[in-house]
Amino acid sequence: MALPLDPVWLMLLVAAAFAGFVDAVAGGGGLIQVPALFATLPREAPATLLGTNKVASIFGTLNAARRYAREVTMPWAVVLPTAVSAFLFSFGGAAVAAWLPKEVMRPLVLVLLLAVAVYTLLKPDFGRAARASRVPPHRLFWVAVAVGALLGFYDGIFGPGAGSFMIFAFVRLYGMDFLHASASAKIVNAATNAGAILLFAPQGHVLWALALGMAACNIAGAQLGSKLAIRHGSGFVRVVFLTMTLLLIAKIGWDTLAA
Repeated sequence: MALPLDPVWLMLLVAAAFAGFVDAVAGGGGLIQVPALFATLPREAPATLLGTNKVASIFGTLNAARRYAREVTMPWAVVLPTAVSAFLFSFGGAAVAAWLPKEVMRPLVLVLLLAVAVYTLLKPDFGRAARASRVPPHRLFWVAVAVGALLGFYDGIFGPGAGSFMIFAFVRLYGMDFLHASASAKIVNAATNAGAILLFAPQGHVLWALALGMAACNIAGAQLGSKLAIRHGSGFVRVVFLTMTLLLIAKIGWDTLAA
């Protein structure tokens, strides 16, 4: 099916490309893509817009993950159990999201994001270079499962800031630099996106023509973002991570005050 080239769709395609770029570097693509969908398609059901966003996002996320895996040594012993656990628990989060008002989550998430931003700003060396893991080797698997459960449940129940929390957790717990943390977060994020799609798609909550068009643009943005992240390293990823975290704080803070 050919995509209608009206201004609304063109704007969404551009937003998807930019979202893919940002998400590939440091997460936060949803901060661009989701508001764009809600602003331009106000008559569509929220679940349909969220499902469309997830389909568009997963292609860019998987593309970035593939590029990172080719260029960066991935800590699979941590990433795989985290991703599987996140995938499974994202279903539980989505189920709870059906009856838990978003207003309950916003203040808590705002505080957590502020803590992440302040901690990162006050520690200039945080994530710039790899350090020793804080988790003993014999506990690595179960800690990864627990982290995946928390991140997956959160991404299913609310979502905004999930990428920031993933990157922060990988740096703080496992001593990764920002580049490796961002690469690892792509795998986990793809898993939670897949869980959401399995819920939205069977219920008809995906605008497939739009989602696939946005996916192509998301992939293009992700290619550029992952390329720049690999070329410029952890310092570049850290700057984008902080920028997107602060923008997300502003967005959730505004939503909280306006509610």
